[in-house]
Amino acid sequence: MPGGWRGLILAALIVYLVTNLVLSFFNEGDEPVISYTEFSKQVADGNVSKIYSKGDAIQGQLKAERPLPDGDKGDYTKFVTQRPAFADDQLWASLTKQNVTVTASPVVVQRSFLANLLLSLAPMLLLVLLWVLVARRMSGMGGMGGLGRKAPPKPVELAGAKRTTFEDVAGIDEVKGELGDVVDFLRNPQRYQRLGARMPGGVLLAGAPGTGKTLLARAVAGEAGVPFFSASASEFIEMIVGVGASRVRELFAEARKVAPAIVFIDEIDTIGRVRGGGAAMGGHDEREQTLNQILTEMDGFSGSEGVVVLAATNRPDVLDPALIRPGRFDRTVAVSPPDRSGREAILRIHTRDIPLAPDADLEQVARTTPGMTGADLANLANEAALLAVRRGQDRVTQADFMDALEKVQLGAARSLVMPEEERRRTAYHESGHALLGMLQPGADPVRKITIVPRGRALGVTLSTPDADRYAYTEDYLRGRIIGALGGMAAEQLVFDVITTGAENDLEQVTNLVRGMVGRWGMSERVGRLTAIPADAQSPYGLLAAPATLDVVDHEMRRIVDECHAEALRLLREHRPKLDALARALLASETLDEPAAYAAAGIPRPARNADPEGAGPRAADS
Repeated sequence: MPGGWRGLILAALIVYLVTNLVLSFFNEGDEPVISYTEFSKQVADGNVSKIYSKGDAIQGQLKAERPLPDGDKGDYTKFVTQRPAFADDQLWASLTKQNVTVTASPVVVQRSFLANLLLSLAPMLLLVLLWVLVARRMSGMGGMGGLGRKAPPKPVELAGAKRTTFEDVAGIDEVKGELGDVVDFLRNPQRYQRLGARMPGGVLLAGAPGTGKTLLARAVAGEAGVPFFSASASEFIEMIVGVGASRVRELFAEARKVAPAIVFIDEIDTIGRVRGGGAAMGGHDEREQTLNQILTEMDGFSGSEGVVVLAATNRPDVLDPALIRPGRFDRTVAVSPPDRSGREAILRIHTRDIPLAPDADLEQVARTTPGMTGADLANLANEAALLAVRRGQDRVTQADFMDALEKVQLGAARSLVMPEEERRRTAYHESGHALLGMLQPGADPVRKITIVPRGRALGVTLSTPDADRYAYTEDYLRGRIIGALGGMAAEQLVFDVITTGAENDLEQVTNLVRGMVGRWGMSERVGRLTAIPADAQSPYGLLAAPATLDVVDHEMRRIVDECHAEALRLLREHRPKLDALARALLASETLDEPAAYAAAGIPRPARNADPEGAGPRAADS
């Protein structure tokens, strides 16, 4: 007998016995047993109204309450007594004399066996009823921690309703082209079947957060006009083993009923990581069970024809090889941040419902937002609209976009009153960053300098490139390091102190020089190898011997020391420019690009014919 049923029967037996015991106590309290002597006395006193006798057992009822004999507490009206066999007390004559009614039915009606049985089982029936209600409620919420569903999964978007289409997606035209044949396959499967072409089983969308992977999946379903089922991979994971697999079966079963259809699984790396990383619950890992079920559903033997699986992840490197092989996810589509023209198109989509002033130049905004994703640009447009509302305007101006961009990139301004000495030191710190950025050949132009506290920083220098960069030279990276060390070098040169204001700068320097030496082969001593994983939190341990890591550390220090010495040299040679830039910054607190170059006496670099940005860079004090 299973342990659960054994426990249930044992609980029922205990409840039955306890209930009988309690009922017996109640029965005894209702009809006390008195002595025959006490009964004879009550008859003689004329206090008995009626009796019922069966054999020598007598039940009766008094006319008035009497205290219980033998010192018991309480009063009684109904009673039970036993007439002795040897009694010869002319009982009938006494009863007739006192006009006592002798009834033919019991005075104290005892409950039948069936009634006692029902009463004793009532708690157990309540327990079973509660059990059933809880089980139904749990099944509605997903069973024991998710063991089922009250209703099967429904499509998020149905054919015929207003759908997201490729017109709502911009900046990733090459990705839309790769998915175009999937849309055409779903629309016209006969064209491909005539030539023996097989519908792709799955398409993996890999890209950084905010690049529009979910939006793209909805657009594919909208363009194809098929039902769209959406689920997050975390919804399949529960403590009870097998729950995730059952949910996957339900999802695909419902999708097959309305095929052709699209199933979208977001953050698939939650359950699709490489298997074998440890077991749980007696050797059965719920995540691996769920992954195995997804593999089975996508394998082709399960009858999933007509169902295309789209999945999104920003960690394609950790996925199980069985998941991304051909036949499962046939394609891996990289969704990258948009270029300048893509950013402009995205901004136009997100400002369709925002009234723009005539001076609002989305092309200029796109030029000044390198590296931003679709989600960043949507947030930028919303922040600009919020600023316009706060300022009581009926249209969003270019100034609103620029102020919103400044808030997004640099942080919100803080009303912080700094001592004059610290304010002067911050001005020299930011001037050091800016001046070295202006002097370094090929460095990113300086766009804005401010000593207004923003976010956690007391001042910020913003530099962005003129053109998209996809590969960086050693000279460019050294220039970045020199510029990042400019703030500390300026404080050291002018005030002969080192402050905590360079914390963010040193973090940038450490990340850059670690990549140069440990990942990109820019050190002759280390050589052309990868000594440090790209992911600093890599769970796979070190990829190089301790001796190699010692060399990496030595080379990192050498490059940083050389860059720091170069920063000090340049600032000494151009000390008048540094002082002039600091004075202008103290007077104005914020300098834009033309004002900054004019204050330093350095001509602005010529712009490229098609200036595009790849990533903003801010040096914080």
